[in-house]
Amino acid sequence: MLYLDLMTTEGCHLCDEAVVVLQQVLVAGQAEVDLVDIVYDPKLMDAYAERIPVLVERDGDRELGWPFDAQQLRQFLETLPQR
Repeated sequence: MLYLDLMTTEGCHLCDEAVVVLQQVLVAGQAEVDLVDIVYDPKLMDAYAERIPVLVERDGDRELGWPFDAQQLRQFLETLPQR
């Protein structure tokens, strides 16, 4: 299973679009995706405020920045190690 975080914040329409792409691509049991509101963490604000939504490998260093489509998401997922 993959463990991912989607960096987001309330009212982000691009984040809503990213969630739709995730729902189109991911199948049950393939990944656990947490929505992380960056507003509550100054480090996350510094890193992602200008770039959200960003899909991040939870325990790694890989990330996929917006905009991404279903094909780009699939390619990103293929690069991640299964845990």
